[in-house]
Formats: sequence, C-alpha cells, structure tokens
Amino acid sequence: MSNQDLADLIRNVPDFPLPGIMFKDITTLIGNGPAFKKVIDLLVERYRDQNITAVAGIESRGFIFGAPIALELGVGLVPVRKPGKLPAETYQIEYSLEYGTNKLEIHRDAFEPGARVLVIDDLLATGGTIAAASKLIEQAGGTVVELAFVVELGFLNGREKLAPYSVHSLIQY
Repeated sequence: MSNQDLADLIRNVPDFPLPGIMFKDITTLIGNGPAFKKVIDLLVERYRDQNITAVAGIESRGFIFGAPIALELGVGLVPVRKPGKLPAETYQIEYSLEYGTNKLEIHRDAFEPGARVLVIDDLLATGGTIAAASKLIEQAGGTVVELAFVVELGFLNGREKLAPYSVHSLIQY
C-alpha cells in the first residue's frame, strides 16, 4: 500500500467546520485496518533507531497515532491536552489561532531528564498548535527529535513556522 493509496482513503468534507474549508477527514483512513496499520508501520520504521524515549500525542487525534507508535517503540505516551484535562501540576501555554486563541497543557513531570521526544499529530496546517506543544515539551524538560504528521497541508506553510524543528509527513496536499 503506497502513500497515494493512503491519501485516497482520506475523505474530503466540504464546508467543514466553516464555509470554504475542505476538511481532510482521517476517520476513513483509520477505519481501514490495513491502512491504519501501514501508517503506524511507516512511522515506527522511521523512528525505530532514533533513540526516542517518549512519544507526545497532541489532543485528540494525535493520541490515535501516538499510542500505537509508543507501544511499538517500547516507550511511554505523554498526552498534550486542552486545559483542565490533566490531574497533576501542569505547564500551560496560550497560542494564537486564525480567529482567537487556544491553550494546551502538559504535566510538569512528563519527562525524565534528557528525554528524546517524538511529537505526533494527525495533520499539519498552519503549525500554531504543534509549535505551542513543542514549547511545552521543552519547558517540561523534553528535547523534540521530530514533529510527525500523517497529513500536511503544504499550501498553509505550517512547516516554515516550525523552523528549526525537523518535520516529517506521510501525505502532502
């Protein structure tokens, strides 16, 4: 199964969540067992020999991919969540969106010193969420090895916002 085969399984939903937006719906990809397994296998293969010590999944679709990747790499999964979802002491960051702001949190004790962290989310758009998450991970003591995505919307130039981080995506639009 090629990356193009995987891309063909992603459903386009017009005018969601707002008129004029063509939403890339991954539920049709993850609902296909062999395709979901292929995505996980491709990402695990990329990171197997990079001495990753933790995977950080971004709420909420990053959890879908982060959990099996962490399991296959034999490392823990660290959730990066919206405010009020984590029970212990957290670091919090507020970041700008196209229309307003949002916040993310991570547990203060999420990482061992020297942790090498793979950050995973389903989709890279403008890069604001993942840039904020990366700052939180560093604040909590982790070192970001790479930012990984299943889908990248290249026309939104999110990759440029994420310099100097290394960025990897399986499918680009």
